[in-house]
Amino acid sequence: MPKKNSDGSYRSRVLILVDESNVGSSVRTEGRGLDWIKLRDFLAGPVTGRDLIEMVVYAGLPPATPTWQEERDKKNKFVHWLRSNGFLVVTKDGSPAEEGHYKANVDVMMAIDALELSIEMRPDLVILVTGDADFAYLVIKLRRHGIRVEVASVAANLGNTLRTAANDVIDLAPLFRTFEIALQDSATQPRAQQQRRRRPRFRGPSAKN
Repeated sequence: MPKKNSDGSYRSRVLILVDESNVGSSVRTEGRGLDWIKLRDFLAGPVTGRDLIEMVVYAGLPPATPTWQEERDKKNKFVHWLRSNGFLVVTKDGSPAEEGHYKANVDVMMAIDALELSIEMRPDLVILVTGDADFAYLVIKLRRHGIRVEVASVAANLGNTLRTAANDVIDLAPLFRTFEIALQDSATQPRAQQQRRRRPRFRGPSAKN
């Protein structure tokens, strides 16, 4: 059940699940570094009228091979930073792909966890931070359990089937424009601003249940 404020309004209990690769790609398209603290505050901070249960970040790691060791070490430092700042992080080892790339698809893990955690924690709202249309059926399944689902993404990366499946869409583009210009890869160089943020001037996510 949502908590009641002193003024009679209700605070929704929120579970946030983040596809780190997808949101990282979106913010890099904007030429910015990803400020994880600011993202969390924007989605479920004190000014949103929401109580955050957990923010789970799903991240793929470079392969555990000598070729990828330097990049893997950087990514592990990033994961450590996230955990040190209160994020729950789920990782998956990647496997080499063509042309010096690697793949570490976390979609299945994220979908299974979304269902299990939602049934166990009974949030009023689940926010999926991704634009991947493959999550559309997950959204429908969650809604069939009576859980409101919002998708946080930018228009360019948001699949139409995911958009129409969700109760609502949170546009991250205005938030991304407040982030600092990226000098390095934001996936391995998180913005470490940990001081309390001022309330954004743009309109954030609604406080619906």
